[in-house]
Amino acid sequence: MSLFAYQFTQDLVDWYESEQRDLPWRRSRDPYRIWISEVMLQQTRVDTVIPYYENFLKKFPTLPALANAHEDEVLKAWEGLGYYSRARNLHGAVKEIAASYDGVVPNDPDKFRELKGVGPYTGGAVMSIAYDFKEPAVDGNVMRVLSRVLYITEDISKQKTRKQFEEHVREYLEMTEPSKFNQALMELGALICKPKKPDCEQCPVSKLCVAREKGVVEQLPIKAKKAKPKDQQVSCAVIVDENERVLIEQRPKEGLLAGLWQFPAVLGHEDDLSSVLHDQYKLDISLQKESDVFKHVFSHLKWEVSIYTGTIATEEDHQGVWVNKQEFQTYSFPVVYQKIAKHYLGW
Repeated sequence: MSLFAYQFTQDLVDWYESEQRDLPWRRSRDPYRIWISEVMLQQTRVDTVIPYYENFLKKFPTLPALANAHEDEVLKAWEGLGYYSRARNLHGAVKEIAASYDGVVPNDPDKFRELKGVGPYTGGAVMSIAYDFKEPAVDGNVMRVLSRVLYITEDISKQKTRKQFEEHVREYLEMTEPSKFNQALMELGALICKPKKPDCEQCPVSKLCVAREKGVVEQLPIKAKKAKPKDQQVSCAVIVDENERVLIEQRPKEGLLAGLWQFPAVLGHEDDLSSVLHDQYKLDISLQKESDVFKHVFSHLKWEVSIYTGTIATEEDHQGVWVNKQEFQTYSFPVVYQKIAKHYLGW
């Protein structure tokens, strides 16, 4: 055991015990609740997650409750959080636990990591926080902290670099409580050792930080630049009838925004949209192009959504799913389509 490792773990955990935020998922050691929080927190800010977390647990207070829910219910509770594959994977995994583990999150890191959607970080976080296993939980916050403290200059997007961080964390976990230490590392990255303008004066391990000594804190970590999101043109039809019902459709069960609902839409322009409306919904309708363009950025794509509006008579033969304002609220829509509904329908 090195003196550095001992001092680092002690100083960090002491700071965490006195300065940690009072977050709802920290009030329980229930692995189900911790798991939900960790999945929600992936690529989403804490302030955004808190109300979703609390509402989700009101709706699905136990693992069996979530396992028995219909996927549409789960996606509706997740609506607005984005990255919906997280919700689908979580739902699939709890179903497996209900079937194979009597509805109890397995007290075994290897078995837990075999579940759908559970990667190295989620597995380490849940197993260490809930069950105190000496398992590393290395996310972006942790890599940023350790790259600065230890002066690690390898590209953190590479798997071999992540393994290097995990080895360091395993060493530190041998001399402290895994639950506290892993959360302390995450907390330090979230509150003090931030990507820009880190508050080194308030850092409990600043005297051990090699990057600070070298004056290069804000130059670390090193990460290869991501490719720019690819532009995609989307054309969307907001079509209502005389009873103020609107036509909606469900996206495919696989791929981007799988299983969510939208207004009829295509990748392409007005002619492509008109063809879909005719072929799928038997609608020969005059569409009016609106001036608004709605933009939405995914990790790898950037949508520019053009809007076309139209009306049909109530007595016409309706193909597809038509909903009124109250019914609309029960379906799960991506944020961009929620914005469109609010703008054009006031819903």
